[in-house]
Amino acid sequence: MQRRHLLSALAAVSVAPGISFAQQGKPIRMIVPFPPGGATDITARVLSEPLAKILQQPVVIDNRAGAGGSIGMAEVARSAPDGLAFGVATLSTHGVNPAVYQKLPYDPLKGFVAVTELVKAPGVVVINPRVLPVQSFAELVKYLKANPGKVSYASPGNGTIGHMWGELFKSSTGTSMVHIPYRGAGPAINDVLAGEVPVYFDQVASSLPHVKAGKLKALAVSWSSRLDVLPEVPTYRELGYPANNDPSWFGLVAPAGTPADIALRMQQAVATALKDATVRERLALQGLYASGTTPAEFAKQIDSEIEKMKKVAAFARIRLD
Repeated sequence: MQRRHLLSALAAVSVAPGISFAQQGKPIRMIVPFPPGGATDITARVLSEPLAKILQQPVVIDNRAGAGGSIGMAEVARSAPDGLAFGVATLSTHGVNPAVYQKLPYDPLKGFVAVTELVKAPGVVVINPRVLPVQSFAELVKYLKANPGKVSYASPGNGTIGHMWGELFKSSTGTSMVHIPYRGAGPAINDVLAGEVPVYFDQVASSLPHVKAGKLKALAVSWSSRLDVLPEVPTYRELGYPANNDPSWFGLVAPAGTPADIALRMQQAVATALKDATVRERLALQGLYASGTTPAEFAKQIDSEIEKMKKVAAFARIRLD
């Protein structure tokens, strides 16, 4: 059944008017602005095989990591708009970075054509229960208000999603915590587990093993409903904090000037790939939930995310060179 579905989709999207005969069959480069092995990279690799079958073109993953995703996104922006280069955009590259960096080697709006959202990744706030004497989100807020500036939270670094989520938490709850930036997620979570820093804002996929092992306690998640993997943990919206309820996401963009029919061809191919049960299952194992949107919807989403993150950056006075 899935094979018939794939073959019919192949016939529908394999050729687009904007694709020349010279381009047909040529490899499509999917630029990932982060290192191999991470969630962004895994998403691209899970989708590359079904996309190659649907589009009848090889899809090659090109990791261009560094500078919070800026190096990879700059590579996408300066690529030829010929339908042979796409980039995996994230909340970091097209939300946080434009809000906190004074200069970027790419324009997040003018430098790209939005294609589609790929997946959503729910966030979570966790604490080390050995260090912090709270059992719920409400107790955490109460404790922080009783001890302003005496509790710290860790992040993978200044201007990262974890940093922005932490500052959004402070803004929406009216609490005060000290931000401790680390050089990456690994050192940050290690110190949280060791009890050096008691609070951490993370993606569910990363913290879930530690929560299941009882080493960390999850207090709230950013998702539309309670997660099957954490059914006892309420959403931020449930708790009365809807502004904190937006998850992280990954999406696909193309260089500015890419014809609309080429972007639509890729968007339709992604939509077909994301309907495949095997693809959805492989993504879910990484804590990633298949989504898919139209180019117009994704462009609007990017605009909204940048504005939201600018407000968080202004509140926390985050400006990076």
